[in-house]
Amino acid sequence: MEEYLEAGFPKLVALLVAIIISLIAIRLTYVLLRCGKPFVVPPERVSTMIVLGSGGHTAEMLSIVNVLNKERFSPRFYVAAATDNMSLQKAQVLEQSLLHQGKGNAEAAQFMQIYRSREVGQSYITSIGTSLIAIAHAIWFILKIRPQVIICNGPGTCIPLCVAAFMFKVVGLRWSSIFYIESIARVRKLSLSGLLLYKLHLTDQFVVQWPQLQSKYPQSQYVGRIM
Repeated sequence: MEEYLEAGFPKLVALLVAIIISLIAIRLTYVLLRCGKPFVVPPERVSTMIVLGSGGHTAEMLSIVNVLNKERFSPRFYVAAATDNMSLQKAQVLEQSLLHQGKGNAEAAQFMQIYRSREVGQSYITSIGTSLIAIAHAIWFILKIRPQVIICNGPGTCIPLCVAAFMFKVVGLRWSSIFYIESIARVRKLSLSGLLLYKLHLTDQFVVQWPQLQSKYPQSQYVGRIM
């Protein structure tokens, strides 16, 4: 009897592994087909994560936030790299101006920082470790914030967050709609972050601001210049 069980155990393990892989493949296919579809019942408010980046990324993102429906996209969670204090300060200035205009409230916005995957000038070998830390931190962020919408426009900081959000979609823990808006500075080719998200099909909507980009990347959407 024991010999029979021992002989059949590897087959049982192989069967279980095959079932698990099949279930993951089915779920992954569903997620890829479901991405980009509107909510069945659109909620009145959606918790929104807004990913900021140094330099022009933050300026463009805050211009986008400025035209959002503040009542619907609330609460708003601004996320920047741990070494990027300037971007969060600019976001705080924007939220303060909204308060003065009567378009927001003190509880509508929170400001957070996440580990960088790779610092400028850091070697690719050492960036493997920091990237794993950043992904782990991003998973914790998604669990804590549980955003319904993630808006990003190119900084490398968005990659771990989008990967973590997509993982939660696949395992069925949380559905976060990911909207990527490529920088207006990208006229002929995508940024590295944009290219990764596009090729991996991690976004629900991938927006470009130049028609030649849409022609080169047909799964993107050209909406004209947002800026």
